[in-house]
Amino acid sequence: MARKKAYIEEEVVDKAMQLFWRRGYENTSMQMLEKEMGINKFSIYSSFGSKHGLFLESIKCYKSKTKTLFENLKNGLNGVEDIKAFFYESVALNLKMGNQNGCLVTNTYNEFIESDDELIKEQMNVFMDNLKTIFIEKLKMDSTKNEDTVLKQANFLLLAKHGLAAASRVNTPQEIEDYIEMTFKNL
Repeated sequence: MARKKAYIEEEVVDKAMQLFWRRGYENTSMQMLEKEMGINKFSIYSSFGSKHGLFLESIKCYKSKTKTLFENLKNGLNGVEDIKAFFYESVALNLKMGNQNGCLVTNTYNEFIESDDELIKEQMNVFMDNLKTIFIEKLKMDSTKNEDTVLKQANFLLLAKHGLAAASRVNTPQEIEDYIEMTFKNL
């Protein structure tokens, strides 16, 4: 008969996600995960297979926590203003979650860009491609923009979102607001 888990999986994954978010994948040890999650290595390996498996679950957890943010962006009817609101809301969400370490996906994207880990890279690329697609849809709401302009602006906004994630780790709230306002000034 299998032993019953003495922990709630969603709670320990959330704790692991927070640790990976603060420290990154490579700088997070199994000992740190044990301490943060309050469970032993055996339980981690039993439930997630490996540190890598736990990291993948952490990314799923992050995506679940940011789902509403992305739904608001996708379902908005105000084009560029929806994207601007998304920028502000993404910074606010990180602060609300008690995390001033930027975006977990952007941090992971940067950490794994030169890695051979195709599974993580694929997940990050799908995430970024989906975000770019939503940006394109929002920009197309302005009928004065041609396809070339829409694509260039979508690329710009995707890079600006990466920049915002990095800036939100070290810059003041006023500097962040100025960054967002200047990003959208000429769109």
